[in-house]
Amino acid sequence: MDKGIKVVPVRQSVGLVLAHDITEVRQGEFKGRAFKKGHVVTDQDIEHLERLGKEHLFLLDIGDDELHENDAALLMANALTNNQASGVSFDAEPKEGKVTLVAHINGLFKVNKDALMGFNMLGEVMCATLHTNTVVAKGQTVGGVRAIPLVIKKELVDNAVKECQRAPVLSVLGMRRPKAGIVITGNEVYTGKIRDTFLPVVREKIRQCNGVIVGQYFAPDDKEFIAQKLVELAAGGADLLITTGGLSVDPDDVTSAAVRSLPVTDVLYGASALPGAMFMIAYMNGLIPILCIPACGMYHKITVFDLILPRVLAGEHIDRRALAEMGHGGLCLNCKECRYPVCPFGK
Repeated sequence: MDKGIKVVPVRQSVGLVLAHDITEVRQGEFKGRAFKKGHVVTDQDIEHLERLGKEHLFLLDIGDDELHENDAALLMANALTNNQASGVSFDAEPKEGKVTLVAHINGLFKVNKDALMGFNMLGEVMCATLHTNTVVAKGQTVGGVRAIPLVIKKELVDNAVKECQRAPVLSVLGMRRPKAGIVITGNEVYTGKIRDTFLPVVREKIRQCNGVIVGQYFAPDDKEFIAQKLVELAAGGADLLITTGGLSVDPDDVTSAAVRSLPVTDVLYGASALPGAMFMIAYMNGLIPILCIPACGMYHKITVFDLILPRVLAGEHIDRRALAEMGHGGLCLNCKECRYPVCPFGK
């Protein structure tokens, strides 16, 4: 039996206060709370409790240095969400000792994995979450937190709260609506020898982000031409630049050289994920992200681009570490029916 608990026979419990929720399960019909923690047992309740198979009930015997699981869960939920100022909120009322964490806004869910590990390493407390960098909608469940025992030492809960205060653990970052400029590269498309299939793909991805297209160009395999169009798009109000193709080792592939010829910083070529290993990112004038999609983006529904775009729109400045970390979980399984994001890719 858990510490801090005393047992009373059901038929001697009238007028006493329940120490915890009592769950009722009716096969195929209902599973939920039949009696709430704090409920005062009445004569009318006895028959119901016996139908649930209860011969005894638990009462709390909490010391001054202890907390009930519900009270502990609320304290930890508040700390994990930085007093609900992190874009993550929670229900004020725990259910069966657990507090559900939900997104307070639409955006990108972020988890400080090291801080979460430190929290869970304390023992007798736990928090489980969605993967970091998951795009979430307002009201969506992103995690759950609870104290494991019914009665827990205050000191342990205090340590859990302090662990959360060392660094933000959970947050949802708002994602801006992009104003995108697109350059589709390749002589064969520019001259009309083949029909372009890249532009519709990119336009749909921007639409899914509630963004707008401020301009789009087709470009031959000409470094100066590509660079000039990117400059024109930025001057026309684009705050996100996207190129397609021209990133392999073929001598006609000059997109990388075109981007490098611009006033760019933090140029990164190559990501640790498949498909999309030849992905490239740079920042024009240190501000406007340029995302360069390799040719695989034309025939793979999901690539590295889809993993990086939400992070860029959430204001994250992508560095080499971010691209390198994708190696773990960065292998697309090429399923016959793509179920992304409900799949391991990018997780």
